[in-house]
Amino acid sequence: MEYILEANNIEKKYGHFKALNNLSMHIPKGAIYGLIGKNGAGKTTLIRLLCGLQKVTSGEYTIYGISNNSRRIAQARKRIGGIIETPSICSDMTAIDNLKEQYKIIGLPSFNKLNEILKLVSLENTGKKTAKHFSLGMKQRLGIAISLVGNPDLLILDEPINGLDPEGIIEIRELILTLNKEKGITFLISSHYLDELSKIATCYGIIDKGRIIKEIDKDELEQNFKIRTQINVTNLKECVKYLEEENLHYKVISNDKIDIYEKVNVSELVIALSKRNCIVNDFQEKGESLENYYLNLIGGANND
Repeated sequence: MEYILEANNIEKKYGHFKALNNLSMHIPKGAIYGLIGKNGAGKTTLIRLLCGLQKVTSGEYTIYGISNNSRRIAQARKRIGGIIETPSICSDMTAIDNLKEQYKIIGLPSFNKLNEILKLVSLENTGKKTAKHFSLGMKQRLGIAISLVGNPDLLILDEPINGLDPEGIIEIRELILTLNKEKGITFLISSHYLDELSKIATCYGIIDKGRIIKEIDKDELEQNFKIRTQINVTNLKECVKYLEEENLHYKVISNDKIDIYEKVNVSELVIALSKRNCIVNDFQEKGESLENYYLNLIGGANND
């Protein structure tokens, strides 16, 4: 597998505090890599390091095979676009003028593909409206447009849907998928919105206490999701007694619902419970969410 970004045991210290602690990660070419972690886990620090806004204390990372210790790393970073925390937008400028300013900042000789970029993010018809009059979703799309100047291969987005309404979230989701599929752009996305991230990510890195504790692709993750059978019963007490006797892993959800976290023969279960004056009114097979997987993993890591 070809990786466009790899980190090997990188460390970032602020005094005696380790913001990143022997962190290693691997971002495949063409992936949408979801970076998951709670506040203070090290997500933004990692992103700032990769974008060259801070330096590592120790360790090494490579971008397109070029080490951060190489003089050529600045050239490699020209292939990266990104939004860290909030988009860098001039609120008194129009969308097109914001893009022109970015063209000048990075030293491009002409405004080639400017209109194409605006069309990609659905801002081609904003005319003379300045960015301060844009909705939050429009501002976020303008930020992504600015990050596309220079035709980058990798986009790094820090909380791209934070604060957006449902319509804005859908717009950003569709934009990311379009850029990934049609333009071949690789993404590194940090987000607290795990349900939304699960709709677009092709692989994940879970960060806790400054280190990546798990990297997993979408297919492997789905295979790891625990399938549970949820049953609705008339006699909770007798149902629990039976599950205990059979040594089945379960969780009581309410006074008439129980989740069973093991493969069970539902027909046999219904018959066995009916003999105990417990009727199964309904049953459903359900899979765990990305959020549950993450919480279980973090809980296990914090108990080490």
